[in-house]
Amino acid sequence: MGQFTIAVYRPKPGKEADLMQVVKEHVPILRNEGLATDRVAHVMKAKDGTIVEVFEWASTDAIAAAHKNPSVLVLWERFGQACELIKLDDLAETKAMFPGFEPIDF
Repeated sequence: MGQFTIAVYRPKPGKEADLMQVVKEHVPILRNEGLATDRVAHVMKAKDGTIVEVFEWASTDAIAAAHKNPSVLVLWERFGQACELIKLDDLAETKAMFPGFEPIDF
């Protein structure tokens, strides 16, 4: 059984383009490694430029396997260079009853 995850990436100054590139590659790499499902992933932008990504892991075992997967570890290193991971409730939008975000299409 899959598991949805909501990942929230706040770009480091001057790293917005780098973050967009790594987000674009993220789920396809996870899928290639058998770690994410083929369910459509959604990527959106908050008013402050933070990127929100919603995708489905293949299973909880896949999440654990990702922490040992060389391709994923390289990808996560790139995320670390481009952004800081924050919690969803750190976004101003989450204070609204129906938060809105700008859609991003790759």
